Amino acid sequence: MTQYIWQSPQWPQFTINAERLLVPLGRCRNLQGQLLQQASSLGVDLELATQLEALTQEAVKSAEIEGEFYNPDAVRSSIARRLGLPTAGLPASPRNVDGLVDVLLDATDLDNPNLTADRLKAWQASLFPTGRSGLHEIKVGQWRSEEMQIISGRYGRERVHYTAPPPEKIEQEMGFFFEWWDKSHPRSGEVDSIIRAGIAHYWFVAIHPFEDGNGRIARALADMALAQAEGAAKRCYSLSSMLMEARDGYYEVLEKTSNGQGDITDWLCWFLERHEQAMRLAQQTISKVVDTSRFWQNISDVSLNERQRKVVKKLLEAGQDGFEGGLTAKKHQGMVKGSRATLARDLADLVDKKILLVSGARKATKYELNWSLAAPARPPAR
Repeated sequence: MTQYIWQSPQWPQFTINAERLLVPLGRCRNLQGQLLQQASSLGVDLELATQLEALTQEAVKSAEIEGEFYNPDAVRSSIARRLGLPTAGLPASPRNVDGLVDVLLDATDLDNPNLTADRLKAWQASLFPTGRSGLHEIKVGQWRSEEMQIISGRYGRERVHYTAPPPEKIEQEMGFFFEWWDKSHPRSGEVDSIIRAGIAHYWFVAIHPFEDGNGRIARALADMALAQAEGAAKRCYSLSSMLMEARDGYYEVLEKTSNGQGDITDWLCWFLERHEQAMRLAQQTISKVVDTSRFWQNISDVSLNERQRKVVKKLLEAGQDGFEGGLTAKKHQGMVKGSRATLARDLADLVDKKILLVSGARKATKYELNWSLAAPARPPAR
């Protein structure tokens, strides 16, 4: 009996129980159609805003899965700059953030559909611009040259979850992967495109060809597969957000599949479930972007200072019920600079202009956006 999937006689041929995938795949296909129709109804500005939001979520969560925490505003700044959107008020983005953003945008570039070893190596090098992962120096822009094990537990009581193929096999293993990638392109009609994304993600992780960055690149490959299928580089949903939400399950199903005999059905069922949730979240994201646009349009004739605009923007980004505990005077002081008296006048002015609603009294006073301002404007009475 083999220990790892790549040691099984049929590797790299996978076993898939297609019947188990029919229902979840059907739900994903239905949602995909709804989402593409919803996105197509957006104007250019709102489409870019939706893309900005989805890419920000994707970058932040893809890094977080690997235990790295990026400032969402720095990520948003990097993406906005590349999309030609305003970056006023956003912080400068560090090189590692720019590197991940470059990978995500390149992966969904439909003008460059070819996947090669050089392209993947460039992606990995972009993720680690200093040649270090944390405190450790790593090989960048090249396949790993040492054995790779996924281990947990303290020193002396480690548990080996998975051992990847030895380094001398990587060139051959990636050759098989690239050949399958080309043959399974959506234009061939041989493999369902969402299933293709799931297979690509798992297969790449199983090979683990780099010293670090394999998970982020695997998720970028899934994005690339989905973009090729949808024929649209402008993504409006984040798969990594849903993977992060179920991070423990993510690693559990990867380990179970990698220690099997070649059946990846459980992984694909789990992947489809996460994909479905990602598209449901995207529908909410599009609604949020539309609400934000309407809100600003409906208060376009109201004069606000820069501090007030910043606060309103933060509350809109949080969404309805997204600002836990509501806005208090103390939280307000942490969001913008100014004397206590100045900030109190700012809040009172926003309430007078009916942009904020107030509840409670004294120390229990809380503020929230007047979300009725995000409703569609009523047509003038005849």
